[in-house]
Amino acid sequence: MTELAVSHGILDQPGTVAFLVIFGMGVILFFVFRSMARHLRKIQMMARAEAEEAARANADRDGSGADPDTVTGADAGQAGDRTA
Repeated sequence: MTELAVSHGILDQPGTVAFLVIFGMGVILFFVFRSMARHLRKIQMMARAEAEEAARANADRDGSGADPDTVTGADAGQAGDRTA
């Protein structure tokens, strides 16, 4: 009986190759998500600083005695949207 050419290497099995591909994609996604979170944090800080600056400018322009430093959190994103 003739034997067929069969390779018994570890990378010749489809389960091993699929695992390595999925694992590699997982590692890449870990670094992509970590980088994205860092950039979103930076954008959020810049938007908060911009909102506080706009609140200070509005307070200076209006001459009101309101403390612009109290505009933080959920109100910080809406500070520039208010019309008086």
